[in-house]
Amino acid sequence: MVFERFLKFPKIFSVKAQDDDEELVDPQETLREKCRDTEHCQKLAEKYQACNDRVNSRSRTTETCVEELFDLLHAVDHCVTKDLFSKLK
Repeated sequence: MVFERFLKFPKIFSVKAQDDDEELVDPQETLREKCRDTEHCQKLAEKYQACNDRVNSRSRTTETCVEELFDLLHAVDHCVTKDLFSKLK
């Protein structure tokens, strides 16, 4: 009942792209790609991949690669934050 009334309200807010042909690009994703290519992030990615390979090669292990993953994500995010807010409107 309440939901039906909600559907009858006029739409107040709407978001449209400026140009239908223009595809929006997330600046954070662009910066993340650039940051993943830095030497520091590449080294952390190699450590993470080595850990994954080691864990996947064993049938029974309690080891996880959470620490390596968090280190990699932290480094990428730290790199991104340097330039991200200057690119936002």
